[in-house]
Amino acid sequence: MNIASTGIDAKGSVLTDYTADGRNVNPPVTLSEVPDGTQSLMLIMDDKDAPNGRFVHWLVYDLPASTLQILEDQTPAAAKCAINDFGKPGYGGPQPPSGTHHYRLRVVALDTMLGLSDNAPHQQVEQAAEGHIIESAEIVGTYSAA
Repeated sequence: MNIASTGIDAKGSVLTDYTADGRNVNPPVTLSEVPDGTQSLMLIMDDKDAPNGRFVHWLVYDLPASTLQILEDQTPAAAKCAINDFGKPGYGGPQPPSGTHHYRLRVVALDTMLGLSDNAPHQQVEQAAEGHIIESAEIVGTYSAA
């Protein structure tokens, strides 16, 4: 399985448009080679360098296994958004308090649809996915405090 995004440049930096310093919209994402047996996909963007540990910026779940593209500033109609660590559903872009942070954009193939309600807390979604992961892929982009 592969994941790519034009929201991360050739140097591995998250482009400003996709940060809270820019337009604060989700980057476009392209997926390929989704494994056989996949019933749904989950997409997560998190920051493991956050001062209080891992910080989830975006989690989309119950994406159909046939999803090969997520467009900029859009969530596929069939998918659901979790509540991120900003306390809101959908995407919240990077804006680190200091230094350079690493933002992981990860796709997870699951052997089930999670079936949770829209706007479930990300912790509940991730817990429901445990034991159902077939494969995952990730890319990492950096962004520095202004």
